[in-house]
Amino acid sequence: MPVKPGIVARHAEMTAWRRRIHANPETAFEEVATAELVAGLLREFGLEVHRGLAKTGVVGTLRNGTSGRAIGLRADMDALHLQELTNLPYRSLVPGKMHACGHDGHTAMLLGAAQYLAESRNFDGTVHFIFQPAEENVAGGRTMVEDGLFRLFPVEAVYGMHNMPGIEVGTMAMRPGPMMASADFFEIDVLGKGAHGAFPHQGIDPVLIGAEIVLALQRIVARGIDPLQAAVVSVTQFTAGHTTNVIPESARLAGTTRALLPEVQDAIEQAVRQIAQGIAAAHGASVACRYDRRYPPTINTVAETALAADAARTVVGDANVRSDLPPVMGAEDFAWMLRERPGCYVWIGNGREQGGCHVHNPHYDFNDEILPIGASYWAALAEQLLPLAGR
Repeated sequence: MPVKPGIVARHAEMTAWRRRIHANPETAFEEVATAELVAGLLREFGLEVHRGLAKTGVVGTLRNGTSGRAIGLRADMDALHLQELTNLPYRSLVPGKMHACGHDGHTAMLLGAAQYLAESRNFDGTVHFIFQPAEENVAGGRTMVEDGLFRLFPVEAVYGMHNMPGIEVGTMAMRPGPMMASADFFEIDVLGKGAHGAFPHQGIDPVLIGAEIVLALQRIVARGIDPLQAAVVSVTQFTAGHTTNVIPESARLAGTTRALLPEVQDAIEQAVRQIAQGIAAAHGASVACRYDRRYPPTINTVAETALAADAARTVVGDANVRSDLPPVMGAEDFAWMLRERPGCYVWIGNGREQGGCHVHNPHYDFNDEILPIGASYWAALAEQLLPLAGR
């Protein structure tokens, strides 16, 4: 596999960075030590370093040659609130927190690419290495954009990468259009009228109303969305009451919705609100519906996806670059960056054995074997998008 020899030579170093980050996980907007490590290494490599976007974000800038062109390469840094159940020598030292999604590996791969490009200088232009906090749950990518990421660091395109268990090591995948789904979250409070459980006619039962809402929400996808369009509505919480013989005053439903297209995302939100309000009104109750559009769909642009595929082929070979994998209904806040700039989000195979269980699993571990592959992809992408004169 034609990974960069200069990167392969630093494999042990990248592994050490990755495992240090893994052992010391930090969750959303608390990535202080991780950001300090990243910023310190980038300065050692000779990059300009900017800190403070989205509280703990780090951007390293590397310039070479005379071209005015610039690209952004992004990795996420945060961990999850999850108790690690591995017996790895570098397992999490922080109770209740672990790197169960591979962001430790993403950070190490991008650091490896920054180190290589700072030494080789085999590009003409500017590369901004974006180390983003808070990808999990709270959309730190949106915060970086709102804090002026692309105003402070203008780029013509931005690129992201995520490891994918179940895809063979040495394989990379990307596709134009939707790659991952939106992730919206809703809470519906049903306000009825409490009563003794033996006299339900004297009250307005929010549990019954909530149950009707749960069932009706499932009809959104079954009967309200084009069958050729992917969508998910999942009610994941239902809470009400404090004792067995009292009809409570209120009930709360909560859950998540997913879609691959913005127009489907719009239709789902409208339907959730209409169903909740309509069913409650029919029973003489009221509802308060909060709908949080946390992550838009991750949608790759056509030209940039072709460029990313070209770079991947130089690293893993044509036969190992896949465009036939379907999108998934998980979400990714790199989508916020793709709303602002063209770009491409790719998957890199994490393997089927070591680290082969899926992400967000207490037994998951990033596969260190793929560190040189990912770093080489980043380096090849920068070299091909920002070629030296005469190349």
